[in-house]
Order: sequence, then C-alpha cells, then structure tokens
Amino acid sequence: MKRSTIVFCGLAALMMVAVGCSDVKRKPGKVYMPDMAYSRAYETYSTNPVFADGRTNQAPVAGTVKRGDEYPVHIGMDAIGDTANYFASRQLVNPFTELTADQLKESERLFLINCAICHGSKLDGNGPLWKDGDGPFPSKPAALVGDARYENMPDGQMFYSITYGKNLMGSYASQINAKQRWMVISYIKNKQGKLKPAAAAVDSAAVATK
Repeated sequence: MKRSTIVFCGLAALMMVAVGCSDVKRKPGKVYMPDMAYSRAYETYSTNPVFADGRTNQAPVAGTVKRGDEYPVHIGMDAIGDTANYFASRQLVNPFTELTADQLKESERLFLINCAICHGSKLDGNGPLWKDGDGPFPSKPAALVGDARYENMPDGQMFYSITYGKNLMGSYASQINAKQRWMVISYIKNKQGKLKPAAAAVDSAAVATK
C-alpha cells in the first residue's frame, strides 16, 4: 500500500513538472474588470488617438489657472528689435508687497538656486560665473544691490526679464513658475531696502489674557 502511494505521488509530480515546463499555449480565462487589469493610460509624450493633434501632453485649457498659481500675465515677448512689451511690463503689479518670514526664507532659497550663480549670493554680481574676474564669464553680471539702475527698476520689468530673458540673461520661465518669480523679485527688493518683511501676526488670545 505504501509503495503504491509513493509511486502514485511520484507519477503525479512528474506529470505536474512536465505540464508546467511544456510549451503548450493556453487561452487565458476571462478577466474580471479588464479596464482595471490592463492600463489604458498613455505616456506623457506618446501619440494619442483621443486628441485631435495626436498628442498626449496637452496644454492647459485656455482661460484656466492652476490651483495655487498666480493669474497669467498677458504681456508677450517682444519681437527682435522691439521693446514695447518690455516697457509695458512696468505696469505689472507684484502680488507680494510684503513677505512673511516663511516666504522670505523660500524666496531666498529660490534666488540662491536660480540666480546667485550669476548675480551672487550678496546680489553684488560676483557669483561663481564671474568670481572677481576669474570665472568663465567675460563680463560681470548685473549687481542687483548698489546699482541705481536695478534698484529703481520696476517689479514688472524684472518679471519680464526673468520670464522671457533680457540681453545675456536667458528665460527662467521653465525653472520657476510665475508665483516663484514674483517672490524672487520681492526678495531682491527686500535686499535693496525697497520692501520690508510682513509684520508678525498678533495673537489676539494672548493679548486678551494680559
């Protein structure tokens, strides 16, 4: 009895191994909720038959604003040789007329990452690319502090320059969004003495207990 059981188990195991290793193609069974089993998503830059232009990566719907972002600025980039929009940008109003301690810290971080390499951490134009004349730049970048030209420059023109680029400075629109650009400008104005940090909020409950 024991011998026949062992033989039977051995044969069963061999059959399972043989079936498992065979190249017999089987038809898959029915899939429950196939739209969850198989992804229908398209890669960002892949072709897409759903949209008329065949692209998956679509621009935001016209007239919409991303949550948490500032309203778009409707001043385009000047054509070569033209400065009309650059001068029109003077009318743009910076929504950050004052900075809280957290905003000042964040705007400083953004400046150091994106701007200090040229304009220097002290905003004196002596960044790593100039380095007292020993850097790779042939000419010193603009000193944002101590130069009346930039200290008197309206926020809107700074925004235009950061967005579209100006002279040897390229556009930073792809690196920092509109809100961050305004914050960087407020940080510069703060360093120029043109903008003061926001006053700390008063705790009314604490005042009432005094």
